Amino acid sequence: MTQEKWGQVKQDLLNTVGKNNFANWIEPLELARIADGVATFDVPTSFVGNYVSQKYGDQILYHLRGISPEIRRIAFEVPARPARAPRPAPASAPKPANGRAERESMIAAAPLDPKFTFDTFVVGKPNELAHAAAKRVAEGGPVTFNPLFLYGGVGLGKTHLMHAIAWELQQNHPALTVLYLSAEQFMYRFVQALRDRKMMDFKEMFRSVDVLMVDDVQFIAGKESTQEEFFHTFNALVDGGKQIIISGDRAPGEIEKLEERIKSRLQCGLVVDLHPTNYELRLGILQSKVDFYRVQYPDLVLADGVLEFLAHRIRKNVRVLEGALTRLFAFASLVGHEITLELTQDCLADVLRASERQVTVEEIQRQVSDHYNIRLSDLVGPKRTRVFARPRQVAMYLCKQMTSRSLPDIGRRFGGRDHTTVMHGVKRIEELRASDGQIAEDLDLLRRTLEG
Repeated sequence: MTQEKWGQVKQDLLNTVGKNNFANWIEPLELARIADGVATFDVPTSFVGNYVSQKYGDQILYHLRGISPEIRRIAFEVPARPARAPRPAPASAPKPANGRAERESMIAAAPLDPKFTFDTFVVGKPNELAHAAAKRVAEGGPVTFNPLFLYGGVGLGKTHLMHAIAWELQQNHPALTVLYLSAEQFMYRFVQALRDRKMMDFKEMFRSVDVLMVDDVQFIAGKESTQEEFFHTFNALVDGGKQIIISGDRAPGEIEKLEERIKSRLQCGLVVDLHPTNYELRLGILQSKVDFYRVQYPDLVLADGVLEFLAHRIRKNVRVLEGALTRLFAFASLVGHEITLELTQDCLADVLRASERQVTVEEIQRQVSDHYNIRLSDLVGPKRTRVFARPRQVAMYLCKQMTSRSLPDIGRRFGGRDHTTVMHGVKRIEELRASDGQIAEDLDLLRRTLEG
């Protein structure tokens, strides 16, 4: 392939990825050679090569093969630079301090997934507020909320948004020191600093960042010394006008064994819940993944109804949903079959079985009793005072929504009540959910807990 043809491919990519992405990621690529079906590009850094490979590799290969079908894959390498003769150092020049390297390793950020960007995050009603807040923080300017606390169950997009913020800040504000790490990594580095007697280095380095991002903060709960240092680091950064972004699997007030002063601090900013996905959002996620796979598997045929089937059946975890689609496309490409509903059911039998676990009426009753701090016997018993009646209606509503039990069967399990009593309770909670924010919050929390 000549450089002229590579120029044609670049023009096609410009129309596909847009001007900004083209200027940042495609323009720096230089076609070095084509050999044995591999097109190799020179890139300025390994970071650029890794990012382009993950984000645009399939698109580049697709356009290259349109001109030169013999190209089977692409590769990236950083060209070797000619070595320069070292300058003679003055005899009195001091040796570099070993402690500097140690401090830099102490604050080294956790690796970011190049697939987790705002471009690849599918927005729907359950996550639109979290997405908007993350985008606002990623702009890099002053914000009215600090910290930003994102919480939700596994696979709902917390880590995706955290990585997306970090990518955006690094790309648009390279002068900022952005540190992303998990709470476990924070704890590990704290313990390491204690062991090596380098706490002053730890404090100095962690409090010098411009943006601190800590994922899964619930993992420091119960770790007294780590919480103590986290609290002081948090205060120092906020007092210095630095931005903090935290994620957790629950709201700050619901994380057991997390110190009250930390809960209070976390609740001072914006606390945003990533709600469980709805059918429309799951279908949108699947459709975006299919667009990606159609570049990788251009000859595969996807039958109507497959995506809708998966969006209905795999409800809890976006990672499981995306993993199921990845497996399905890979399997279909290996056997050379159209992706039909029958093939989907055979290929994903184990995933579909795992998604079929049904919540029982008894589980719902126990969880609602615990949530409202009442006895199970009072929940299903005859008492009609509001302190028992409202939780009872909530439990009936959840039984109707989350189980396949009939209304008469649900009534029997609530002290032998008539099905019309269940109907009234369900209708009342539906009305309150639209008008009472506390009831809506209780229902969401109980549903997440039961589905977890």
